[in-house]
Amino acid sequence: MGKDVIIACDFASAEDTFAFLDRFGERRPFVKIGMELFYAEGPDIVRELKARGHKVFLDLKLHDIPNTVKKAMNVLSRLDVDICNLHAGGTKAMMKAGLEGLVREDGTRPLLIAVTQLTSTNQEALENDLLIKRPIEEVVMEYAKNAKDAGLDGVVCSPLEAEAVHDVCGKSFLTVTPGIRFADAAADDQKRIMTPADAKKAGSDYIVVGRPVTAAKDPLAAYERCLLDFIG
Repeated sequence: MGKDVIIACDFASAEDTFAFLDRFGERRPFVKIGMELFYAEGPDIVRELKARGHKVFLDLKLHDIPNTVKKAMNVLSRLDVDICNLHAGGTKAMMKAGLEGLVREDGTRPLLIAVTQLTSTNQEALENDLLIKRPIEEVVMEYAKNAKDAGLDGVVCSPLEAEAVHDVCGKSFLTVTPGIRFADAAADDQKRIMTPADAKKAGSDYIVVGRPVTAAKDPLAAYERCLLDFIG
């Protein structure tokens, strides 16, 4: 898969999700399904999205003991999602176990990426809440290297860190970057943000865009603006 814009469908129900996506007409954007929607609707929401022709990033951020993550990933692999993820903070052993569980009987699997640090986390929270006293950029790079060592395909990181991740882990190691806002939009609860055009310059492979598209008066126009700015 090449560069793309992934829409974060952070809705409360399947009804709300498909009402939103119906506004795109024949377009079938790449979508992200997170905890709220998946927990509300279960795996059927993924099956329906795939049946309608959407690529799906299933954003559940697994973080548990290795055996539990391996078994959970085995279940998720049957949903034919395109990308799924886990927390890099769960250790290399957990990431390796998750990757093993994700491989289907025919040898295929979705892309697996690791969350380094949430884009809502800043240096103050890292030190005071997580008790990690190293610079956040350094922590992200170490987590990215751990993910690569575990055999994963890439990481979720801030677009501010995409270029550095590629420098450390190589150009083929994917960077999936939330925290995307238009220059004229509010930052909301995000701390480490960037515009689509700047994310492109920084080397992001995929950008994840939520409220700038989902809360827009014209979501299709906002989505196409993202595509133009990010892909050209």
